[in-house]
Amino acid sequence: MPEAFASAVIPARVTTVWRVVRDFGGLAIWQPAVAGCVLADPEAPDRVGGVRTLSMADGETVVESLLALDDHARSLTYGIVSSPYPVHSYRAVMRVVPLTATDETFVDWSVHFDCDRSDTDELTKTFRTGILTAGLRGLAGHCGTL
Repeated sequence: MPEAFASAVIPARVTTVWRVVRDFGGLAIWQPAVAGCVLADPEAPDRVGGVRTLSMADGETVVESLLALDDHARSLTYGIVSSPYPVHSYRAVMRVVPLTATDETFVDWSVHFDCDRSDTDELTKTFRTGILTAGLRGLAGHCGTL
């Protein structure tokens, strides 16, 4: 099963970063690859089983479901319900950890997915650079303004 991974040190307190990350409906605020995000149930942005529809910056649509949310461990897990990507069993995890020596935050974001062998390298690169790394840069910029 291929994996894409990215991590970053965010120059903001862990409580600030976790508040932003745990908002399942707020992705478009900080993820440059996402132009818009609509929750199926806007009254429950943190309900496991919740569904969001992403309007991507490239014009495509991705639908994702919140699979797990753990405030104690500060982790969020979601999966793709439908997308233009030729993947199956796409599962992403974001973890937010305090860096106590500097009062900053470490965030790691990983995705595991199944796909045809011929698509593995391209999809891994797309997810790592176009989604995860770009998203962490956007998250750092957004949290730095809060």
